[in-house]
This record gives sequence, structure tokens and C-alpha cells, in this order.
Amino acid sequence: MFVIATAGHVDHGKSTLVRALTGMEPDRWAEERARGMTIDLGYAWTTLPQGPTLAFVDVPGHERFIGNMLAGLGPAPAVMMVVSADEGWRAQSAEHLAAIDALGLQHGVLAVTRSDLADPAAATAQALHHIDGSTLRDVRAVAVSGITGLGLPALRQALAELVDRLPAPTVDGRVRLWVDRAFTIRGSGTVVTGTLGSGSLEVGDTLMLRDRPVRIRGLQSLGRPQHRVQAVARVAINLRGVTPHEIRRGDPLITPDAWASTNLVEARIRTEVDALPAEAVLHLGAGAFPVHVRPMGAGVVRLTLPVALPLQPGDRGILRNPGLGRLEGGVEILDVAPPLLQRRGAAGRRAAQLSAADQAQGVGEQVERRGAVPVAEMARLGVDIQDPADVLRVGDWLVSPSTWRRWASDLTAAVQRNDLAHPLQPGLSLPNARRAVDLPDGSMLRELAIAAGLEIVGPRVQRPGAAPSLGPAERGVKEIEKTLLASPFAAPERPDLDRLGLGRAQLAAAEKIGRILRLGDEVVVLPDAPARAVGLLAALPQPFTTSQARAAMSTTRRVAIPLLEHLDRIGWTRQLQPGLRTLTPSAPTVSV
Repeated sequence: MFVIATAGHVDHGKSTLVRALTGMEPDRWAEERARGMTIDLGYAWTTLPQGPTLAFVDVPGHERFIGNMLAGLGPAPAVMMVVSADEGWRAQSAEHLAAIDALGLQHGVLAVTRSDLADPAAATAQALHHIDGSTLRDVRAVAVSGITGLGLPALRQALAELVDRLPAPTVDGRVRLWVDRAFTIRGSGTVVTGTLGSGSLEVGDTLMLRDRPVRIRGLQSLGRPQHRVQAVARVAINLRGVTPHEIRRGDPLITPDAWASTNLVEARIRTEVDALPAEAVLHLGAGAFPVHVRPMGAGVVRLTLPVALPLQPGDRGILRNPGLGRLEGGVEILDVAPPLLQRRGAAGRRAAQLSAADQAQGVGEQVERRGAVPVAEMARLGVDIQDPADVLRVGDWLVSPSTWRRWASDLTAAVQRNDLAHPLQPGLSLPNARRAVDLPDGSMLRELAIAAGLEIVGPRVQRPGAAPSLGPAERGVKEIEKTLLASPFAAPERPDLDRLGLGRAQLAAAEKIGRILRLGDEVVVLPDAPARAVGLLAALPQPFTTSQARAAMSTTRRVAIPLLEHLDRIGWTRQLQPGLRTLTPSAPTVSV
């Protein structure tokens, strides 16, 4: 199916032409039929002899109903521009073409109606002249009459050629359907309609309506029940869990967790930004949304909406001045997650950056500006993330090369600072390393450490081969070693340790690298002291008392008791009763 909207001045025969093409009445209201003037959107469809099925969205031409016209035109991928041969180009012809141009529609056909009443040549030439300056450009013009049938075969052929040129829709993508009608059917409940531009819908699917899940109870397309409908299509959706009074024209129905809704966007606008009103209406999709307009310069504006919408870069809309009732210009969304503008001149610099871009910001520009972005978030923002050559993919994140280099440099510097300040404990704990560079996800830390020339050993990030350094404590440890080499069990007392600048941290570091052995907090000996003690204790009658052991080692109870308890723990001695021990078979044989 292909969806085509009509456009053109009031009473130029749009509805008559749709009726002639489809055999259906597009005007839904009795008032419309009585007055002979379309007021709201109408719908009709037909299958061409050439094969394609067309669904028409018939829009009103009167200037009072411009909002309804934009609601029908906004979601449509193609347009049938209608100009009457007897009246030619008129005010709403120009306004509708301005809307077509603002929305960037490139596919259409020109139908010159009432060609049975006047020579269509002049009206055709005039219309093509105006259209040539728009995004439609090279359209085929067909002279027709919706009353006599003149030219209808040629128009059907032109329409078949038109839809053959339309780009193929994305049928497996995410859904965003702008609701253009909501009503109740007795026995079925709430029904909404809209143009499905991408993705597919299936009975039983869950969609989101303004942060609220709704379930598809039934589907219809072209008046027939369907189990599944895929883009592009006009579709009626029977929803469960919502009433028609809770749905407004322009509400988006979207795939859950697939869109990032925003109420702040930056957009390019093709008009004088300084002349824009501060308060305007943004027509986008089938909706009309009040917006606050902030001109930034260089043809760029920042738009603030009262509600968050699922928008993406490349979306097009129209700004309308409600006070003057005129179209101010078309906008193209450039960024749906813009940065804060806090410094003087930031808006102008930002506008210049966006204006220099040829199109809506791609993945490289988005990631460069934000540093690092989850892959899932970029997908929700509508940014194409296929093979991003200008960014790094680290796990589930996209990271700009400049940010990655800065993180690596900051991590290296943080490790170096720590090693200087705490030589006894080189490197950083994993949580501290993550905080040091403000890393958004700890899962990136291992790859970042490699990039920085560091390594993760156990729970720490450190320089390759890093080991605790005693630093200023080296002198004190050497003095202790000298003393204990001469008298292995003459452990220095706390005042001596304090004098040497050896606190608990320094002693722990010295023990970690094998320079000393701590027997509790107050007793320090050399690592070979237990073996030396066993050699002396082996010369005693077994079992031996604590006093005998103390005398054999020529030391004090302050040293002897924690040393004997250490020998008990490592299994070289066994306490038979308080104050009485014996060596075990596990004790090494040591010559003293």
C-alpha cells in the first residue's frame, strides 16, 4: 500500500477527484457533504489497474482548517497537488505548497482539475512554475476532470509511476504512528487511525501511548480485518486499556523502549530566525504542539515543548504563528538531546556548529559532543549506528576517540599521583580508578587500562610490574634489619619504631615485600626468625617451658610469647598445656 495526501486551494476539486479515483466518499461528516467543503481529514483507497494499492488522505483546503491540513500532510510520504484549470494558482495553493516544501516532500503529482471547464494549459504552466522552486520540483502534470472522467487513466498511470519511485519503507524497524483520529465502535471499544510509516503492527502487540502501555486488540487496513500490518499503510487500531477521551490527534503510538522522548530539540529553520515569534505552534506528524522558540543564530533554533515527544534527527515539521495565522517556515530536527548553554556566546557557537553540518548530526557528531553514549540510547535517539567508523565501541558504549584518549591520560596520571603519595600501596582500587576518570560504566575499565598501558591485578589498576616501595621508610627498615641480623630476637620496641618513622602502614608494606615478619602490632622480627627459633628449641629437652624457650632465644617474654604462638599457628610447635610445648614432626631441621 502507498499513502498519498492531497493538497490544494479550497473548492479546487480535491475530494471530487479522490471520489472519482476510488469510488468512495472521502468527506466523513454530513456538514461537509452539505456544504460541499472538506473540513476535516477524509480517507479513501483504491487499487490501480497497474497493481499498486493507494490510500488517500484528503485534506481541507480552506485557510481556517490549515491545522487539519497539516495533520494529514505531515505523515504522508507523497502528495497529489490539485489546481483547478478555471481558477489557477490561488492563496491556499501557495500555502499548501509552502507546507509541502517545509516538510521536504519530494514525491508528488500535479492534477489540474476541471479541465472540462477551461483550457488547462495556463493553470498547468503557472502551477509548475511555482512547484519548480520547491522540494517537489519535477512532477508530472495531468489534466483531469473528476466529473467527466477526463484524464483519469493518465492520472492513474502517473500515480503508479509516482509510487514506483517511493523509497522502500523499513518494515522491521520501530513503530511511531501519529494518531489522526480516535473514536469508539460499539462492541469493540477504542479505535485510533493513522499512517504507519515504518515497522509493523500485529494483534497482541504492546505499544506506548504517553508513557502508558496499550495493547492492540484488533487491526484493520482498507476496511478489512488484519492480523498483521506493515508499513507503509493506513491502519485502524483497536486498543485495549484506553478510552478515546484520553487520546488526542497528534499523540504518538510507539514501540516500547525504542524511542527517547524529549521536550527540547535543536532544529534548522529556513526563514529569518530573528523574526520568529517567541511562542509558536509546531506541526509535526499529525500533531500541533505549542513551542517556545529560542533563535540561536545561523538559521538554528532551540524549541521547548510542554510535553516530551519521541523525536529523532531528520524529523521535519512546520512552525506556525498562531497570532497571525501564517506558516513561519519548515524545521528539520538536528539534535534531540542538546547540551546545556551556560556560558556567554554558547548559543552562537552551537548554532555555527550545527549550521556547518550538512544534515542532522550523525553518530560521530553525537558521540563527540557527549563523550560516551550507550548504544541503546543512540538507537532510541534515532541515530544510525551501523559501522560507526569515527567512534569506538567499548562493550555496550560508543566513545569518542578524544574522550577515550583523555580517559586513558587521566587514568595514567591518577595512578602516578597515587604511587607518589602512597608508595606502600601502588595503583588504584577499581572503584577509585573509575571515579578518577568519571567513567560512566565500570565494565569499560579493563579496556581503558590496556589503552593506558596499565594492568589490572586483582582488585587494583597499576603500572606493569608495580610493587610496594618503602620510600622514606627504607632507611628505618634497613636499621631494623641491621639490628636483627646481629640479635634475631631483639625486636625493637614501639618508641624505637616511632623514632624510625615506621608506623603500621610502613611495617605492613615491608612485610608484604618480605623484608620483615610482624608478630602482632608491636613485635617485628626478620622473616627467618621462626626457623632460627626452631633450631634453638630443638636443643632443649622436649617438652619445654616458655621460660626455657625465652632463655634459649635470649629474649624477653614480649617477644617469646608471640613468637611461640606463631610457631603453634604454623604447626611447628604444639602446646601441651599452658606454658608447656613441644616441637612437632613438621618443624624443620635447622642448624644454629
